[in-house]
Amino acid sequence: MKKLRIIFMGTPEFAVPSLERLVDAGYNIVAVVTAPDKPSGRGLQMNESAVKKYALSKGLKILQPEKLKNPAFINELKELNADLHVVVAFRMLPEVVWNMPPMGTINLHGSLLPQYRGAAPINWAIINGEKETGVTTFKLQQEIDTGNILLQQKITIGDEENAGELHDRMKEIGADLLLQTINELVNKNLKETEQTQTSSLNSHSLRHAPKIFTETCEIKWEKSVDEVYNLIRGLSPYPTAFTFLKGKKLKIFNVQKEITNIKENPGELITDSKTYLKFSCNNGYISLKELQLEGKKKMYVEDFLRGWRM
Repeated sequence: MKKLRIIFMGTPEFAVPSLERLVDAGYNIVAVVTAPDKPSGRGLQMNESAVKKYALSKGLKILQPEKLKNPAFINELKELNADLHVVVAFRMLPEVVWNMPPMGTINLHGSLLPQYRGAAPINWAIINGEKETGVTTFKLQQEIDTGNILLQQKITIGDEENAGELHDRMKEIGADLLLQTINELVNKNLKETEQTQTSSLNSHSLRHAPKIFTETCEIKWEKSVDEVYNLIRGLSPYPTAFTFLKGKKLKIFNVQKEITNIKENPGELITDSKTYLKFSCNNGYISLKELQLEGKKKMYVEDFLRGWRM
């Protein structure tokens, strides 16, 4: 383990347990590559990534290139002479980077590839009403999320589980799978499997996980209760599904669903102004539990209704 030279690449909280597992196992992390610090908040203070904060706590060498094709960065990678690159929740790598180490580059992805290739696999699995997802380790190649699979582990999605809760489970399960993958690579026990051999699905049956934009997050009340319910779960707590109330954006974090015959048109609001606030869909109601009106803080519906009137 100490002889194997690894460069770890990752940025958000999802990647931290993976790096932590490798450090705790005694692997030689010769450098950590993460996003540059960015100004945030009212004071525009420089904010360090979650991976950088952990790497600093362990005294690891940190690289924060603005551009991954920068010659100075490429040369620094070459000088580190890594045997293996490990990528968890990072930017798309140029070939000169992922093809550099002799053992290649391993990526941890939050889906059962080849399903849900793309930037937001956790969100889209819930939005689409999946009952099962998983994590996959695979070898990077040119086309995004298409390399040979190393290991996979299935994960059941709870009926009420939101994207944040699933994310927190998957980052730990994924970290364990990544450590197992590298251990078995070291012991030469792994066999790579082409993604075309892992599924009988054709290209028309594959579901994708593109980046989520604002228009994805706006609720369309004419859809079914289940579709709206899954959209809200799949976008909670971030970037959050929303609608409009008296011209102001209303973010919705937690709801209950009720499938029943309705008299109202889709999108109509129903409330007793004390305990419940719900919107009609085409086959029932979505009852709000946690919400945030533009300009206000996040709160439970009962607290919101005390200070708001129709």
